[in-house]
Amino acid sequence: MFAAVSRSSVAAVIADALARADVSRVFAAAGAERALIDAARNRGLAVVETAGATAACIMAAVTAELGDAPGVALVSLGAGLAPIVDGAAHASRDRAGIVVISDGGSDARLLEPVLKASVSVEPAAAAHWIAHAAQAAMAHPRGAVHLALGAGVAGAPALPVATTVRRAAAAAPASEALDAVADAIARASRPVLVVGLEVAADDAKWVRALAESLPAPVLTTPKGKGALPDPHPLALGLLAADHALLAQSDLLISLGVDSVELTPRAWPAGVAIVRIARAPQDDAIVADIALVLEELAPRLRGRMRADWDVAALDRLKRAHTASAPRPGLARRRVVEIAREATPAGTILALDVPLADAWASVAPRECLVPNGAATLGFALPAAVAAALAREASRVIAIGAAAGFETMAGEWATAARLGVAIVAVALNQAGSSDVATAARAAGVQTLSAGDEAGLRVAFERAWRSKATALIDAHVR
Repeated sequence: MFAAVSRSSVAAVIADALARADVSRVFAAAGAERALIDAARNRGLAVVETAGATAACIMAAVTAELGDAPGVALVSLGAGLAPIVDGAAHASRDRAGIVVISDGGSDARLLEPVLKASVSVEPAAAAHWIAHAAQAAMAHPRGAVHLALGAGVAGAPALPVATTVRRAAAAAPASEALDAVADAIARASRPVLVVGLEVAADDAKWVRALAESLPAPVLTTPKGKGALPDPHPLALGLLAADHALLAQSDLLISLGVDSVELTPRAWPAGVAIVRIARAPQDDAIVADIALVLEELAPRLRGRMRADWDVAALDRLKRAHTASAPRPGLARRRVVEIAREATPAGTILALDVPLADAWASVAPRECLVPNGAATLGFALPAAVAAALAREASRVIAIGAAAGFETMAGEWATAARLGVAIVAVALNQAGSSDVATAARAAGVQTLSAGDEAGLRVAFERAWRSKATALIDAHVR
């Protein structure tokens, strides 16, 4: 709480509210309001200064995704609007709750299409609006909320009014709705669980319990990976319209799947769907997912078991993941080799569509953007993950063009001393990704085949510092 004073500054009011919302660090892009940076540090928040606004927003989004508090990005509209639009759009598309705080400016309205809300803060109402922003960002569906501070507002005096900054608890599901879902599941002979981005670590044990008790195979969206460990016999890979499992199912149980995760025709025609979600959806039970699954357990006890042939599921899984060997260094093999070389609990930040090549054993071990990847996501995402999960090692795999776009963040990673192994997928070595990393003091290695990648990866991993492997893929 505040010290015993009658007035404070707007920046101090904002920093206090963020701390009370369980924010532990903020990401400040070049040009961000210095008064906000100083106030955050004075309140005990860590401030990570980044080269660009897009990177600051991505880092805030990943921080929110790995925790249960809003991510925060401090940016300047005067430094350019496009990077902020890209970063805020990324957060909203990924359903990551972030608060973007900027200086004022008439261009702020151009951000609105990629935001949940945007407000211009006046000193008299600063406490109200920062509380509103934190709550709105974390309310499902989560996304980016913008606070604009006009010239001189950050340093203006403001009353330190106590406000509620945490979101309200979800309502308990209705008993009748639970009974209806239980009846639908009990009648199905071949149910399939489909898990999405809303399923968090606390929900995962209930997902596994439901899958094993029915029993039912599990498909996930890329952001739902790990809700059931990928090596589990009932984990059948990623949801796709052509997945052979869907044609065999008579009921899909959608757990926390958001519409932004779905490709066209992802749901097969003619198959019944029951939906359990945190954000409002048509015909869905909207509640805490773990609570719903816990309440379903006694309703399903003793009911008819599903009619899946586990051996047939195993054959389907093997056929789905098999790939023919080819000469040279394939992009998919880069991800697979990185997985083979790292222990369970390693986090991957990935900005190319190869999530199925990474075996996750828990949620949020594969950080991947929804839809079209934000160019350069892998590097800033890995930095944020390394800060948020200090006990875990982090690797970043992405397109060489993305690393070139985020070249300024090599200095951020080096300054922070995070132990990241980054692998640039460099088509036939056509891009220069090493020069910028080397200039920032980052160790750089190269590989052109699988044997060379294994040697380079082991060296980078043992260094326990930021390292780049320039992987010349075919």
